[in-house]
Amino acid sequence: MMIPPAQKTWAPRGQTPIIRHHQSHDRISVISGVSVSPIRHRLGLYYSLYEGNITQVQIQEFLRYMLKHLRGPVVVVWDNAACHKGIDIRKFCARHKRLHLEALPPYAPELNPDEGVWSQAKKSMSNARHDTFFELWDHLLDTLDGLVVSQPALRACIHKSDLPPFLRSV
Repeated sequence: MMIPPAQKTWAPRGQTPIIRHHQSHDRISVISGVSVSPIRHRLGLYYSLYEGNITQVQIQEFLRYMLKHLRGPVVVVWDNAACHKGIDIRKFCARHKRLHLEALPPYAPELNPDEGVWSQAKKSMSNARHDTFFELWDHLLDTLDGLVVSQPALRACIHKSDLPPFLRSV
């Protein structure tokens, strides 16, 4: 959202830091996924940005994008969000035999390596003031593009999750 996430920061003693921002509820929704190459253990980050909320149509577009870029079977492990369920998603999976969907247990964000991506993205954007929606969009793109090329940052997302040890061996 245009309202920046706040984080502890420095200020002169006795002076509370003030972050000025525009009170706007414009939002950018992002769908993303961390991939792991089964042989080389190379990590990848795929993402798409949308204005407003994500729908099942956009989820299908994203899954199609991942299938286009990844070889072999693709196993998607995701949370139980309402937009991940429904007849359209089931029909999509039936048409794409390489795609296998697995749901995380309810209320288990600690198992999702993608949460590490958002933790790093929000940290880089904290206390930042974006005067326009496009400034926020550009900052988010720059942040995510930086994660795409950083194997150590993506590995940190895997290692910080509470996945079973054999899944964290990348």
